[in-house]
Amino acid sequence: MELDDHAEDLASDLGVDKEEVKSDLQNLIEYSVPIDEAKGSLRRKYGDGSSGGGSAPSSKEIGEITPEDGNVTVTGVVLTAGERSIRYQGSDHVIVEGKLAGETGVIDYTAWEDFGLSPGDTITAGNAGVREWDGEPELNLGESTSLSFSEEPLDVPHEIGGDAQLADVQTGDRAVNVEVAVLECERRTIDGRDGETEILSGVFGDESGRLPFTNWEPAPAIEEGGPVRIENAYVQEFRGVPEVNVSEFSAVSELEREIDVGTDSTTMDIGDAVRTGGVYDVCVVGNLIAVRDGSGLIQRCPECYRVIQKGQCRTHGEVDGIDDLRVKAILDDGTGTVTAVLDDELTEQVYGGSLEDALEQAREAMDQEVVADTIRERIVGREYRVRGHLSVDEYGANLDAESFEESDDDPEARARVFLEEIDGVDDREVVDA
Repeated sequence: MELDDHAEDLASDLGVDKEEVKSDLQNLIEYSVPIDEAKGSLRRKYGDGSSGGGSAPSSKEIGEITPEDGNVTVTGVVLTAGERSIRYQGSDHVIVEGKLAGETGVIDYTAWEDFGLSPGDTITAGNAGVREWDGEPELNLGESTSLSFSEEPLDVPHEIGGDAQLADVQTGDRAVNVEVAVLECERRTIDGRDGETEILSGVFGDESGRLPFTNWEPAPAIEEGGPVRIENAYVQEFRGVPEVNVSEFSAVSELEREIDVGTDSTTMDIGDAVRTGGVYDVCVVGNLIAVRDGSGLIQRCPECYRVIQKGQCRTHGEVDGIDDLRVKAILDDGTGTVTAVLDDELTEQVYGGSLEDALEQAREAMDQEVVADTIRERIVGREYRVRGHLSVDEYGANLDAESFEESDDDPEARARVFLEEIDGVDDREVVDA
């Protein structure tokens, strides 16, 4: 339902000018107030405390709800329910969020009021607002929502509770429970929304993989190195990959069992990896087709460590740059391309010398580009296996490399698998080819 339609319904119900209602509604929406909350607020403003509109919201199966729906009535089972504090219209507000499941699907929800939701509850939510979040519909349960509990359970094909392995969590997940080892952890001071605050950040690991984390209220069990069980975490995107967030509402407890952290990363085709939108620990194999500009000898800002151009930092202006080494190499495996970014240590390995050697070569040639040219001669045209953290943005896909090794795969074997996948070609046809 469009803003005009919402305004017209409200104006008709309340007997006030449509344009005035539309202006008020637009202002509330611009402050990220959910549409059902905004409509309820205007009803109170204009003297109608009722929760309904001109007609009752339609009842819908969860799997049928779309972002275009306005308000709906749904019945489902609460799979997860976790508290979180957000800054809302200038003040802190505690919300409950999670997933609601029906026989036809699952939908995320946010409860702006304390309805007492718990995993396993079967509920019917009347006049629940629908908004679009990351391209998908989400339910908003607020003051204008009527919510009832049913003692008769609803059988749904989904597991109740938020237990998950790190490889399965995705950006946007809420009320997640994980059991992890703390692989890396540091205490940092940041500028938070209420001034300077101390947090913990690092890397979690479990049998399925690794993910970065932020602990907003430092928990001793995490800082001591775990292993720990964390209940009611949420997942946000950080630098293009999912990050586990442990809040003041998360429960952190020590585990008696050890976590056997998987050492193998997930190997993916480049095209599949890029389509995920970001993977923390992934391995790709591809032909190195080019070394991009900005490779070899570079200079960084001493304040923010960003790469500078002609002595100028975008943030700090004119600075005395710090010499460094870097490679930005384009890999292609036939399914897609990615830019593998090598730090100074990996660059020294492919260059075959240290930073001092590179500076000396540039001085002798009176041209720092000679270092990048040397690197190109050594690595372009070869196949490499690269492991690292993939991020995707409007500028393309980048893989921050943790390891960079020439592939020892058998080209004939890979060609055979490739042909069998696309054409059903048998071994004799490969050999004849």
